Amino acid sequence: MSLSSEQQPGAGLPHAAPYPSRMGFSALNAGAVVVVALYFGRELLVPLVLAVLLAFVLAPVVALLQRARLGKAPAVLVAVALAFTIIAGVGAIVGGQATTLAGSLPSYQATIQEKMRFLATGTELLERFNNSLRSLLGGADAGTVKLGPARPGAEAVPSASPAGSAGDLGAPSALVVVRTIAEPLLGPLASVGVVVVFLIFVLLSREDLRDRLVRLVGRKDLHRTILAMNDAARRLSRYFLIQLALNSAFGAFIAAGLWLAGLPSPLMWGILAGLMRFVPFIGSFIAVVPPFLLALAVTPGWSLALVVLALFLVSDLAMGQVIEPLLYGHSTGLSPIAVILAAAFWTFLWGPVGLLIATPLTVCLVVVGRHVESLAFLEVMLGDSPPLEPPETFYQRALEGNAAELAVQARKAVGSSSLAQYYDQVAMRGLALAQADLSRDTLAFERLEAIHRQIEALLSTLAVGQGGAGAQKRAAPPEWQADGAVLCIPGRGQLDDLAATMAVQVLQDAGFAARSESNAILGTGREEPAQLGDVRLCCLSVLEQGSSASGIRYLLRRIQRRMPNAAIVVCLWHAGGASPLLGALRAEGSEENIVLSLGELVALARAISARRPQPVPSPA
Repeated sequence: MSLSSEQQPGAGLPHAAPYPSRMGFSALNAGAVVVVALYFGRELLVPLVLAVLLAFVLAPVVALLQRARLGKAPAVLVAVALAFTIIAGVGAIVGGQATTLAGSLPSYQATIQEKMRFLATGTELLERFNNSLRSLLGGADAGTVKLGPARPGAEAVPSASPAGSAGDLGAPSALVVVRTIAEPLLGPLASVGVVVVFLIFVLLSREDLRDRLVRLVGRKDLHRTILAMNDAARRLSRYFLIQLALNSAFGAFIAAGLWLAGLPSPLMWGILAGLMRFVPFIGSFIAVVPPFLLALAVTPGWSLALVVLALFLVSDLAMGQVIEPLLYGHSTGLSPIAVILAAAFWTFLWGPVGLLIATPLTVCLVVVGRHVESLAFLEVMLGDSPPLEPPETFYQRALEGNAAELAVQARKAVGSSSLAQYYDQVAMRGLALAQADLSRDTLAFERLEAIHRQIEALLSTLAVGQGGAGAQKRAAPPEWQADGAVLCIPGRGQLDDLAATMAVQVLQDAGFAARSESNAILGTGREEPAQLGDVRLCCLSVLEQGSSASGIRYLLRRIQRRMPNAAIVVCLWHAGGASPLLGALRAEGSEENIVLSLGELVALARAISARRPQPVPSPA
């Protein structure tokens, strides 16, 4: 016994409708809590994230050491010691060169002052020109203050020495000296120690951590999830190793170029350039600023600064446009907007460290989302794969009335494949989506008219230049090239005529003389029979959602009466194997006269045309 709407539990409750909004509000609260936890927990989370990223880099090294018959724990310790020895060596190089550079800066003071005077002179000339122009226009301001260098006779105000300065306190104690030196080092040393500890335990417990993650996200399908996680770990390790090698090579090349150009501290600038390559889009622009400013200070002229700019520009273009695409494609698998947002987000939360690890961390999230079904939303939100399938994009562009984007998509697809493949794989499926919305009464009539106009204009445009990269131009037999040999008739659906037009264009592209006619030609009875007497193949074009078995049978009977000597094909575009309409039609007639795609239609037309031609009797 069914309950009425008044008797059903929960019916008419005033607070039932806002339930989705409460869920959205709860998700927003959860997101806010996560962001706050990431911000206030950065002292713990930053070392942990760095350890995980380093674990991906060192995992192949540990595996290589284990294949060399070294135990797991010794292999991990050797790999970690090697990695941090290299990091410490790089830090020592940077520190030494920074100290040397700081000691040399006073010697560049004269060059800096000369360039500042040059820039100030240019500013003064510009200000004078501006004042003259304003005077000519009648708007001169007598009180305008001109920019320029300070007067030579200006006296500097002596700064007062505060009472109780260090000079009055005597020599500091040994404890004060130790504290002054140790305090700035304790924070970085503690962070490095936490990273080392985390890294060792992550490398030692890789399998255990993987199994725990599998239990969280994919316990229902252990085999598939474990394979996916292993594949994701291998891909991430390979990507990070290649990225590290490329950025190191980039930094070494920059350092060598700056050394040859004569810029001080070239190793430090090369290391900075290699690190900033981890920052997308703006990393190289940030890395070029310090050496460029130093080049301005080192030499009186401008040639060294221009050499530094040219070196960074050429190197970055070669790395981004030639070397990286050869090794792992044109992108990291992230959408540009995701890269920018990730960099801004992690920089806001974790500062400069967040800026450096933003892209690697986002790559990890995308790879995990690509391999773990429950986290697929990460790949959709952050990945560079199209958010919609091509048929969905086709329908969406037509629905919006965006004819330009629709044409761009069509030309790109036809140029890379063929007209038949584009219609079959994209346009027909897009029509099926529109017809499904019509069947559910979710598409307004005005919207339907707009969609029809957009797609009709697109088909007219594509008809001008039929073909494509994979177009097959094999000619049909001569009798099939006569006008009216193949006739395509749409069903009763609102979009069936567009599908029939696509079928006509594909058949014409295959060498058949095809045309389309309205289904009214079957039912009015006013046409002379001679007009349809030369038809050898009649294609009834229908979309599944807009048709019924009884309607198709009626049209087939009319076709058989008007064209008794023609072969008849029912084109039920992209109906599924479990389609009730397809099952009903196959139960009624021969299965070979039902096709589901344009490719099947062309193949069937060629098979029928290859048979021994039978004379078509003239109507009495």
